[in-house]
Amino acid sequence: MDTEPARGKLRKLNLTMFIPLFTVAGVIVVASDARTWWHVLVLSASALAALVAFVRWTSGELLRVAIPCLAVTAAVWPVSVLVIGGGSAFFGILLVGSFVVPQLPRHRAAAAVALVAYIAAVGAMRLLVSHEDVSGELIRFVFVPAAVTAIVLGLMFPNKRFYDVVHELEESREREAELAVIRERVRFASDLHDIQGHTLHVVKLKTALARKLVDIDAERAKQELGEIHALVSDTITQTKELAYAQRRLNLSAELENARNLFEAAGIRVRINREADVDPEAGRLLGQVLRETTTNILRHAQATRVRITLSEWSIGIVNDGAQRGPLPELRGLAALEQRVVADGGELTVEQEDGRFVTAASFPGRRPEVLEKR
Repeated sequence: MDTEPARGKLRKLNLTMFIPLFTVAGVIVVASDARTWWHVLVLSASALAALVAFVRWTSGELLRVAIPCLAVTAAVWPVSVLVIGGGSAFFGILLVGSFVVPQLPRHRAAAAVALVAYIAAVGAMRLLVSHEDVSGELIRFVFVPAAVTAIVLGLMFPNKRFYDVVHELEESREREAELAVIRERVRFASDLHDIQGHTLHVVKLKTALARKLVDIDAERAKQELGEIHALVSDTITQTKELAYAQRRLNLSAELENARNLFEAAGIRVRINREADVDPEAGRLLGQVLRETTTNILRHAQATRVRITLSEWSIGIVNDGAQRGPLPELRGLAALEQRVVADGGELTVEQEDGRFVTAASFPGRRPEVLEKR
């Protein structure tokens, strides 16, 4: 039940918004400056390298292609200045450099100055091959490219900090979810300790008493041994029920626990009570809620959960279901057998980005459930 984190959503948003924009800008650069077919090839290579760098930047893998993209765009700019005579080709090195420089682990300011200086210096080389209006050439090939590059770089540094904050928030959310799962495991361990710790202590005392009575009061010793046997049998049953989430649960307590766990993991929770849950149905519905809560925390990065309760049913819906096949959830599979045995039905579905868990006892009465 994976879901896209905020970083993934931002990547999709950036791709949707800027890929068309950069594509159109690249076409304009090629159309305005190219005069021959090989001009088209050279300028298109720069625009394509810029697009590749942008796509990799949105996925956080820019450094893998940084060097080749920088090499291509950095080579096209002087060719455009000295041979093609176009002043728009700085678009490629501007984009790639603006994506790469903020990602550097250190010396980012120096790299930014170096990028602006390179674009300006290459643009100034236009004066070596052109004898037209000097001021016009300087504006077109030096001042405008350098100024635009400096402005874009200045905007990219805050953008980098924004992405870092988003990434930190995601990591914090994942840690909260892990802590929530750990707390659930600690609660399980506490329940197990309560069951077996008490039993073992009582067994120890009764065994000691039986040893003293075996020679002086055999009948009383047999009685104590019988009680020990019954106590151990009952403990084994309770342990099995705990292991398979079959203990009687308080649905209200489970709802509060689920709310706390979800909120700790940064997941918004909404609880709809259409009717008061029948106490007999609440026993199994609480188990379904506990198991589903654990599954969401362990296997998903949900942002919203909706829990709907009626007299004989519960429905839990969370967003972020994976697009692949339904995952294997053994805990719910075991619970399904219990629910069916008590005359109910449990369904698990995922569709349209949602994961739905629902359990109900249609048309059943309390006495039916009490047969178990």
